[in-house]
Parts: sequence; C-alpha cells; structure tokens
Amino acid sequence: MEIRHERVKANGLDFHVNVCGEGDRFALCLHGFPELGLSWNAQLPALAAAGYRVWAPDLRGYGDTTRPTDLADYRIESLMDDVACLIDAAGAEKTVLLGHDWGALIAWEFAAQRLRDLDRLVILNGPPPGVAVRPRPRFFSRAFWRSFYVLPLQLPRFPEYMLARNDGRALAEVFTGRMAGRPGRIAPDHLAAFRAAAAKPGALTAMLNYYRSLIRGRGIARLAAAGFPRIETPTLLIWGDADPVLVPETLEDLEQWVGDATVRYLHGVGHWVQQEAPDEVNEILTAWLLNEGVPGALTPSSKRDA
Repeated sequence: MEIRHERVKANGLDFHVNVCGEGDRFALCLHGFPELGLSWNAQLPALAAAGYRVWAPDLRGYGDTTRPTDLADYRIESLMDDVACLIDAAGAEKTVLLGHDWGALIAWEFAAQRLRDLDRLVILNGPPPGVAVRPRPRFFSRAFWRSFYVLPLQLPRFPEYMLARNDGRALAEVFTGRMAGRPGRIAPDHLAAFRAAAAKPGALTAMLNYYRSLIRGRGIARLAAAGFPRIETPTLLIWGDADPVLVPETLEDLEQWVGDATVRYLHGVGHWVQQEAPDEVNEILTAWLLNEGVPGALTPSSKRDA
C-alpha cells in the first residue's frame, strides 16, 4: 500500500506525518532518537493491510515537524500532549499506540497516565519507566551502567558538534555500530534521510533536548514523584536481544508495571528493531493485533553479549 505524506496540526505544532491505510481503527507510531517517522515505513503497509489507518509522524523538533527552540518545550508532559492531540486530530474510534526507544518512553507514560483511551500498546526496545524505582541493588545493574551515555548529552553544544562533524558520520555510526545487531539491514536511504534531517538548523539541539529536559529539566524527577500507575492496556513488547544498552534484563519484574503483557524476543537483533527485522516484527505485530497465535522467541538468546 502507498505511503502518503501529510501535514497535521496538533498541540500548536505542524507535524509531518507518514500515512497509510484508511478506516476508524487508528495506529500511531512514535519513533526514537535519532530517527524519523520513516523508520516505521516497513510496518505501515502491514498495519494498513490489517485494517488500520496508520500515522508515523516526525516527532516535535524532528525532520519537517515544527522545531521549538526552548528546552522547556521538550518536557515529557508536552511530548505526551502531542500524542493526545494527534489522536484527537485523527478522530479514531480505537487507537493502538506503538513506540520505539524515545517513542517507547512517551508511549509507556502516556498509557500509564491514561491521557486517552488506548485499545492496545506496542513497545519496541524501551523499558517501562517504573524500572527506575527498583530497589538499589538491582537498579545498579549492568543495564543501569550502560545508560550512562545520557550524561554527556547534557552538555551544551559539544554533543551537537560531535554528532555533526564529518558530515554526520558519528550519527550514521549510531545505526551501523554496536547498537545494531544487523547493521546491513538498515536502508541506505533511511541513513541518508536521518543525516540530512539532523543537519537542518537547530535540529540536533532539538533532538538532544529530549534527553536534556529529562535530566536537566527534571522530567524524570517529576515522573518519579507522580508515581508509575500499573498499565492495564493489553501490551506487546518486541525486543531485539542484541541491544547493548537496553538489554532484556530491563524487563525483569515487568508484571509489576503491566497487567497484560505479551513479550517476544528477536535473537541477534539490535536496538533498531523494526528496521533490522521488519518481516519478523510485522509477523509478530499483525498476529497479535488479529488475535492469532503470536510467533517468536519467548526468552532472550543465551548467546547474547554479557
């Protein structure tokens, strides 16, 4: 099915949205850092064939969507409001919310806070925010230490310089280095689009402000203070077990945070799940949405890097 490009006004912003399919059943796909809505391009036709009208927007500050300039514009609360307003703009009867990486964090919190009714929730390599309140001995795990990459991103200007130099080489290596289990599967035109989007004036600062607002802007402290309500929305997690940062360990005690969870692991797949393994993701996703037997591995691979 054809993927169309449309403009959608929501929450005072002008979103560039990749669109596929028709109907009252709505699927909203949220990308991560440093991607774009097109990172879901392989899933859009599959979701449309399953009966959904699908939107995959460039999130606030990314690509051809409005790019606010203040750090406060990237508060997690504003990001969740964007999702609510996009759902309102779609005017759909039922909504499936899908998120990967940063999109997963937004989707988790959106579902927990019940800002809009969701029919289902789909998460790709993004642990529920409640893992941050685990008891200290388990919080200080290898998953915790591997998340320290966010600290240098709090610095002004230097991260932008490092990612932009040599025509965005470092940005491209995010997709082809250790974060990828199958780096050759990420489409060259996608890599070129990610680099071109990040090279636009102010784009890298906007993208990094997601992390800065979470730490420097005390977003994570506000989330912790508000608590993490248990999510009762039926939830599918598709997890690339070769992700070196968001390791499967982060899903321990998942039942504490999610009441109805289906988990499937993709062996040897890294962080960029839906781009590295589009066919496997589509098979698991559509089977789950259509209430058919869900394929895939029930446990992570024992050969995963320790």
